[in-house]
Amino acid sequence: MTKLAAGDCAPDFKSTDQNGKTVTLADLSGQRTILYFYPKDNTSGCTFEALSLRDGKAELARMGFRIIGVSPDSEKSHRNFCEKNELGFTLLADTDHSVCEAYGVWAEKSMYGRKYMGVLRTTFIIDAEGRIEKIFDKVDTKNHYRQILDSYK
Repeated sequence: MTKLAAGDCAPDFKSTDQNGKTVTLADLSGQRTILYFYPKDNTSGCTFEALSLRDGKAELARMGFRIIGVSPDSEKSHRNFCEKNELGFTLLADTDHSVCEAYGVWAEKSMYGRKYMGVLRTTFIIDAEGRIEKIFDKVDTKNHYRQILDSYK
């Protein structure tokens, strides 16, 4: 797959959220979306990132953004993660990795010399017309909402 870039059309997708509701790219039209991909619920870096976005949610909303997270976790895992951390935004259960693959973030990783397939932590800003506005592939998990805001100054 060709690596996505700012200006590209966001790849279409269909997935379910933490409540079992189907979400597609078309559902996101008309509003800017922070579509962030993360490896796993309830792990330290992923929790820091989610809490950063939660804490900046009101300010991001004033700028016209909605937040949607994507990981390979199940709907139930997402529901528990949302409730435990009072996130207040949508998490998509990409258990078959199809959304991650469409966005080019499902890739081989390595930890302690062991290779495995996993999510490359990446955030895509999608404009109201469905085009990729910005891509963050070096995510500051503890300050991610600030990282996004600062990129618009």
